[in-house]
Amino acid sequence: MKQILLLIFLSSICLHSKSITLNENDLKTIDNSKDSKAIKIRLVKYVNLKQKVRPFTNTLKKLSHVNSFYNKILPVNDSTKYNVDDHWATPKEFLINGKGDCEDYAIAKYFTLLEVGIPKEKLYFGIVKVKGETNYHMVLLYFENKKSIPLVLDNLSFKVVPFDIRKRLEPKVVFNEFASYTLKNKKIYKKVRINWGKNKDDNKWEKLLNRVYSKNE
Repeated sequence: MKQILLLIFLSSICLHSKSITLNENDLKTIDNSKDSKAIKIRLVKYVNLKQKVRPFTNTLKKLSHVNSFYNKILPVNDSTKYNVDDHWATPKEFLINGKGDCEDYAIAKYFTLLEVGIPKEKLYFGIVKVKGETNYHMVLLYFENKKSIPLVLDNLSFKVVPFDIRKRLEPKVVFNEFASYTLKNKKIYKKVRINWGKNKDDNKWEKLLNRVYSKNE
């Protein structure tokens, strides 16, 4: 199985430069895990998902397949999994661990959609409040253009629907690799700067991008 996984992921990187690749440490972690078999099955299904949806010309169909794939992974609080209040896992980390918090779902969906041909300027992470809940929640949003109401990919729902249908979600701010905005009537409204904290290490978004693009974590 180890050789099969290596061949799958090496061939995958040839097809797309942003594809998840496994190194020797990853393979050791997988082989030593009590959930080794489940992890390997999940990784193979991840590769199959990309091969299946990449040719789709229907954007909603592509978004829905990716949303459903990740929503089958079990949720867990960061405090339980990592002993910290807020850990942003990379897609590879999420797939290997097999559990995650709301931002882990959104992050994995984002990078997978990039791999299957969705332009990154159309994807935004949305920080929202769920009515009746005290904590903030993260979703992934797809904007056909900056004047449109986006579609919502959410680990709380298997349905990808327009944002205005999700009445319980109150948007606070959206961001991607280019900019961040506030929303008005659930449409992009005004460009803003997110205060990630005083120190460079406080910026979870920049740290995540570095871990994915530079460190292959």
